[in-house]
Amino acid sequence: LEMKRDVYSGHLKLNGEQHRHTLIAANNYATSLFGLGRFEEAKSLVRKTMPVARRILGENEQLVLMMRSIYATALYDDPAATLDDLREAVP
Repeated sequence: LEMKRDVYSGHLKLNGEQHRHTLIAANNYATSLFGLGRFEEAKSLVRKTMPVARRILGENEQLVLMMRSIYATALYDDPAATLDDLREAVP
């Protein structure tokens, strides 16, 4: 997890938030957070990066769809998620 966080931070500093490699690193980091049950952190990261990915790559880009899937799954699996959270996950 620490390595994925460092890779994401490095890409963010080197390339900026709008670079494809930064978005991929963010997705990988969020996936790891989700896998460890750190739902709030995963949701926060995806909430921050998904609008950028949509704007830069488009709605139907595979990476954007993967981010949406992670976000929806994190909300669904989070025991603290509310019904409004679940509605947000599936627009």
